[in-house]
Amino acid sequence: MVQQYGNPHQGPQKTRQAVILFLKGSATPVVMYFENPQAIYAELKQLMKSPTPVLVEKEPMGPIKKLCFVSTQIAGLVLQEEPYM
Repeated sequence: MVQQYGNPHQGPQKTRQAVILFLKGSATPVVMYFENPQAIYAELKQLMKSPTPVLVEKEPMGPIKKLCFVSTQIAGLVLQEEPYM
């Protein structure tokens, strides 16, 4: 059985989803937050499958204000759910 730590009277923990982008030639992944992360994830996943290079420009919420990359440079993509306060 898994034991939950923290205040048991606090109620359910809030979660949010992040799109994590792995680019070829980049040592670290890019973590982006969007209002609709599932739609962005599906769009980028579809672009990964396309052999034609497409310039992608995204404006996520949070510390990253704008990100531009070519779709053929996507090495991997993750949709992650994480707790936050």
